[in-house]
Amino acid sequence: MSYRGRFAPTPSGPLHFGSLVAALASWLEARSCGGTWLVRIDDLDPPREVPGAADRILRQLEAFGLHWDETVRYQSQRSDAYQAAVTQLVDSGHAFHCRLTRKELASLNHCHPGISAAVAADADTAVRLHVPDRQLCYSDNIQGHVCNNLHRDGGAFVIRRRDGLFGYQLACALDDADEAITHVLRGADLLGSTLRQRWLLECLKRPIPDYAHLPVVSSGRNVKLSKSAGSNALDPNRANQLLSAALSCMGLQPPADLQSTSPAALLAWATTHYPEHQWPPGHQQPLPDGLNVEDTVEPPPQPT
Repeated sequence: MSYRGRFAPTPSGPLHFGSLVAALASWLEARSCGGTWLVRIDDLDPPREVPGAADRILRQLEAFGLHWDETVRYQSQRSDAYQAAVTQLVDSGHAFHCRLTRKELASLNHCHPGISAAVAADADTAVRLHVPDRQLCYSDNIQGHVCNNLHRDGGAFVIRRRDGLFGYQLACALDDADEAITHVLRGADLLGSTLRQRWLLECLKRPIPDYAHLPVVSSGRNVKLSKSAGSNALDPNRANQLLSAALSCMGLQPPADLQSTSPAALLAWATTHYPEHQWPPGHQQPLPDGLNVEDTVEPPPQPT
């Protein structure tokens, strides 16, 4: 099967430098394998969305030369598919309706034993997925051997919330399956989701992609660059500088003369040399030497 990768940002704000590293790595791996690269907007949770962020993210990707194949998919348009999967999981006995609140779950140390499996479906129930009380393992293409007992790490998890919104784990896993994604390359901050998504796909009897989790970029305060941490939008006028810095995060050093060329020329070099990349060990890495968070940020508009 040919390589199919994807980048799936949440429209809770514009892309920042950490987002660029993840998008660039995913794009380069797909291109270096002669594969397909898709973009999906994970707009599953309306209260977290920033108006206009989805379109701004797409324009940022274009400004940095990261053009996608096929049509952009939006999770907000996939409710029927998610509900069909929830129904399948409940009917097969893999999932159950639950009335426990977060406070009640906290009293159980968040280890949900599935005691409410017999609760009838109504408007005041969430739907949770049963998980086995045993080690689940897989081989991550960057982080190596990964294992966890999901029953002891949170237990049965939500696939549809009480308010009717669908859970991230369900939507993400099902979208990857429906888009025939073969390889998921994303930040190590999502490492904890992978065994849940793999288990969910196993319950649905769907193909499971290969996974790789790159070390996320952190600031000098050892805080992951993120929208929630106040990281600001990338400056498209510094596209080549920031692309070069992102490449250095994966151990690639493009020639200095490419700094003054187009993003397309820099990306062509990077695609050829991507097989030489090498990620640093662990789940985090610092900003590249000589790059400050402020260097990545789009300046505010000048008054007119």
